[in-house]
Amino acid sequence: MAIDEMSPDLDGAGLRIGIVQSRFNEWAGQALAEACIDELLQLGVDENDLTRLTVPGALEIPLTLARLADAGDFDALIALGCVIRGDTYHFEVVANESAAGVARAALDSGVPMINGILTTDDEEQARLRVREKGRDAARVAVEMGNLMWSLAEDGEEQPGAP
Repeated sequence: MAIDEMSPDLDGAGLRIGIVQSRFNEWAGQALAEACIDELLQLGVDENDLTRLTVPGALEIPLTLARLADAGDFDALIALGCVIRGDTYHFEVVANESAAGVARAALDSGVPMINGILTTDDEEQARLRVREKGRDAARVAVEMGNLMWSLAEDGEEQPGAP
């Protein structure tokens, strides 16, 4: 039996990518963004096809992603931020609700939204993971942006279509 398979496409040429970055734990957000943008450029995304916005914290990311998706200018969107566990339950609220909001915005819009919001127990864990998380988010964004194009029916306009 022959099974149709689609191989991952990591060619970012022509894709328009938006990044929404939290300013809370700014050092981590900056490191995530640098790694993400470096990888996007390595994958062939043109710097003129990148848009980067910052918001106060992780809970503000999903609404911003939803608005960007509504604009119809992007093939994929990336959420970047870092939530580090503290002494209160607030960590769970922010980690869970930001993740749920990113997923909901993606499903509602049909635009791939990559959750690059790092959640760690402490700053040391964040420092060890921040670069790889940023690179991973870039690769997933390119792959999913291309996959959505491949799955589109003839004549169907994609969210970021010119």
